[in-house]
Amino acid sequence: MHLPPFELERYFARYEFSTPYNLCSSDCESLPIGDLLALEAGAREALERHRLGYTQSLGAPSLRAEISRLYQAIRPDQVLVCSGAEEAIFLFMNAALEPGDHALVHAPRYQSLAAVAQGIGCLVADWRAQESNGWAVDLADLKRELRPTTRIVVVNTPHNPTGYLMGADEFGELVALCDRAGVILFSDEVYREAEYDPAQRLPMACDLSERAVSLGVLSKTYGLPGLRIGWIATRNAELYERLASLKDYTTICCSAPSEFLAELALRHRPDLVKRNLGIILANLSALDEFFARNPDRFSWVRPRAGPIAFPRLLGEEVEGFCHRLAARAGVLLLPGTVYGDRENHFRIGFGRKNLPEALVRLEESLTARPR
Repeated sequence: MHLPPFELERYFARYEFSTPYNLCSSDCESLPIGDLLALEAGAREALERHRLGYTQSLGAPSLRAEISRLYQAIRPDQVLVCSGAEEAIFLFMNAALEPGDHALVHAPRYQSLAAVAQGIGCLVADWRAQESNGWAVDLADLKRELRPTTRIVVVNTPHNPTGYLMGADEFGELVALCDRAGVILFSDEVYREAEYDPAQRLPMACDLSERAVSLGVLSKTYGLPGLRIGWIATRNAELYERLASLKDYTTICCSAPSEFLAELALRHRPDLVKRNLGIILANLSALDEFFARNPDRFSWVRPRAGPIAFPRLLGEEVEGFCHRLAARAGVLLLPGTVYGDRENHFRIGFGRKNLPEALVRLEESLTARPR
């Protein structure tokens, strides 16, 4: 398998830990281990007693049971715990696809959602959302692109990087369309529970279809990327067995302390969601005001869910703008080119507490004299 450089990760490797203000983070505000342990009496002592041996390859039974409670139709034995969402994506693509297969992928998209399939030798086509349509995707476009060799359709909603949230009726139509076509729907649901209106929250794809696969992770809405815990949930038994077998060739099992803390976090996820959604909504109001003050510099499509959005820069080239901003103002934005976008968009993240200060630095840079 040949995989190209991961553009987003290479960009972060250059800037993320040396730029004071990360204004493009895709995750929400994290918290210290002590604060997580304080959510439950006796948790600290239990962690100190927790053994540092190997864990079960499929994930600790108690953790898989806790994850299964997120779903309506999923049993614990239909959950596979992975080292973050990235391992889950890699395993799924290798379990579901063969060279020559055709895949349709929601775009713009996180690179591995297409690159792993391409590395296997598949033909990957974009199912592209348009800014002019509020970043919605069109099911008619998807129908036209389906082929006899199409094996998977990848959807990401709430969407990275645009913050688009599909409507419930449309999502149900998508699931039904994939079932009729005999195609596996891979539903990237890592931003679920970060909807601004909980009434708009979608059901999970794996609850709606026995063929579909749902992807979850603790990194985004819950703000716990350092645990490196993600999962796949599916009622597709044959596919699940292939996924579990392939994991023996990647991480084998996850970190024992991470699994303990992940289970603890899931038991208290309403507290984590409430905290981070409060940060997101306050910061979103600040962004609305910022973009209203700068209509000549940016095009702003307000997101519907999650801690990220995908504005368009006006009047200059986005990569140079982002590089200069990091170097001169210490503010990190992510050029849309890392998503394969060529229309001058950039990702902005607003799930962290220091956004107001970062936004001041950004706005000051817009009026500063070029050097």
